Amino acid sequence: MSSPLPNRAERYAKGKSLRKVTPRGAHGKLVGPMDRDANAILAAQNKTRLPALIPLRAELMASNPFAYLRGAAAVMAHDLQWQPMVGAKVQACGDCHLMNFGAFATPEDNILFDINDFDETLPGVDFTVDLKRLAASIVVAAADLGLAAAKRRALAATAVRAYRKRMDSLSYLTPLEIWHSRIDLESETRKFRNAALRRKIEVLIARARGRGLDRDDNFPRLAESGAPVVHDKAPRIFHFPADSDAARGFDPKAALAAYRDMLAPAVRNLLDRYALRDFVFKAVGVGSVGTYCYVGLYMTSDDEPIFLQMKEAVHSVLEVLDDRLAYKGNQGERVVEGQRMMQAASDIFLGWTRNKKSGRQYYVRILKNRRLGAMSEIAEETGIAEYARLCGRTLARAHARSGDPAMMSGYMGDSDAFDEAIGDFAVAYAKQTEIDHQAWASIQKSAGGAKK
Repeated sequence: MSSPLPNRAERYAKGKSLRKVTPRGAHGKLVGPMDRDANAILAAQNKTRLPALIPLRAELMASNPFAYLRGAAAVMAHDLQWQPMVGAKVQACGDCHLMNFGAFATPEDNILFDINDFDETLPGVDFTVDLKRLAASIVVAAADLGLAAAKRRALAATAVRAYRKRMDSLSYLTPLEIWHSRIDLESETRKFRNAALRRKIEVLIARARGRGLDRDDNFPRLAESGAPVVHDKAPRIFHFPADSDAARGFDPKAALAAYRDMLAPAVRNLLDRYALRDFVFKAVGVGSVGTYCYVGLYMTSDDEPIFLQMKEAVHSVLEVLDDRLAYKGNQGERVVEGQRMMQAASDIFLGWTRNKKSGRQYYVRILKNRRLGAMSEIAEETGIAEYARLCGRTLARAHARSGDPAMMSGYMGDSDAFDEAIGDFAVAYAKQTEIDHQAWASIQKSAGGAKK
């Protein structure tokens, strides 16, 4: 028989002992070489992207510091490698900013709030990595809203405090109870002190249950002619010629056949009730613009549609933290397994494939348009505090599925020392983001002037 596992008290004590190696206050400073060339780090990512979309990525990131932060996960990962680490490891999201959380309807008609982007996910990463990116994104977003410096820092600390307290409560649950825990948006909304935000989300939930959510501009639509094809909306959604770079990136027949073969028999049977009718390129997000991403329109014999998205998966930016973190398998599989590890209710169509000719690797998921609204819909001076707190609690639940909540709770403790330190880091990194954004925007402005 194997030796008994350490109990909660022992794991909590181990976490507390980690403070001797990495004091909680050590997280308050931004350390490392900040004279790195952030623009060069971002430019390096363009080498494998669709050339026609690189200007769109540059334009989006130049618009404001928060958009820049969203697109600069590689830059922040580079900077995080120099920051203090605790030694408590989890499956990390890798790109944990405010906009990468959302609300989803489960098949049981429950509305859950969860992380919704796993392109950079990686196992074996220190839990502070995600937390620092989340906190920094809160400060940057709050600055874009015009909130005072003290308020921005307080918002970041609020999210970390919510994470710490939620992690502590999770540490008393069994591993199975943690696995089945979820963030029910309806229940969470009742706790909101902001009445306007509470009403807004209650309306959203009611519309989601009634299938009444409006589709955003980046969601595929069928052509108005009634033909079973997707309506083009360049530069975000478009058909492409057979001899184009986009066509060479993905072979629908071979790559989707390989995807089908890796599905569980029950899901394969479900997919077989649909047939592929159209196939388009889709530019997604901010940081992902230019990576190869496609949407397949599948329809039943009665013309009932679903959309499947095939998004390119490259190596996680977090691999820069430690050479030992390098993922050696299919990068699409990395994304899928990370999502299954962190998300409370994952998509049954999740899978991965590879395009043999181009060598590009992809993950596949169903494309839904039932997410919580954009920041502009919820980020009021009081509403952003509620949202930041919700994101902190959600991240704690996701981390507790793969990490040791007792050890992490032991390290963070009962005081606000850890919260305040991460708040200080977030403020410092937000200032660095403003500097990096200015340098990026200046380059794009110069390039635009040269073209004229």
